[in-house]
Amino acid sequence: MSKLHFTTKHANEATVIHNWYVVDGTNQTVGRMCAKIAAILRGKNKAYYTPHVDCGDFIIVTNCEKVVFTGNKLDDKVYDTFSGYPGGRKEEAAKNLLKRRPEVIIERAVKGMLPKNRLGRQMYKKLFVYAGAEHPHGAQQPKALKF
Repeated sequence: MSKLHFTTKHANEATVIHNWYVVDGTNQTVGRMCAKIAAILRGKNKAYYTPHVDCGDFIIVTNCEKVVFTGNKLDDKVYDTFSGYPGGRKEEAAKNLLKRRPEVIIERAVKGMLPKNRLGRQMYKKLFVYAGAEHPHGAQQPKALKF
C-alpha cells in the first residue's frame, strides 16, 4: 500500500506576485470597503496566503471623498489625535474630517485592520488613497476592482 505524500507550498518574497488594483470609493460604505481592502493588502484573497509573508497586492483608492457612513456616524463618529503634550488632545467629527482631509478616513480605517507589527507596516505602504478620480500610478496598469 503506497502512501500519498502532499506538501504545502509556502510563499516567500521570491514567489509572491504583487498585482495593482484600483477601487472607486463612490457610494461605498467605509467599513465594508476598508475591510475588503485590508484583506487584499494582507493577501488573503490568494491561494498561497502565508501569514508571515507579505503576499498582498497594491491598492489605489480614488474618489475617497464620496464614501458614505451608515446610520448617524457622519455626525456622531469622532476621530481623536494626541500630540503627547498636556492638553494636546484634539477631536474632529467625521463630517469635518471628510471635508478637510478625506484620505485620512480610509487610511486610518485600513491601518486599524492590519497587523500591528513590522509586517503590518509593510502592508500599509501598499495603500494609496486619493481624493479625486485621478492617480499617478497609470504606469503600473492597475485593474479595476469591484466590491
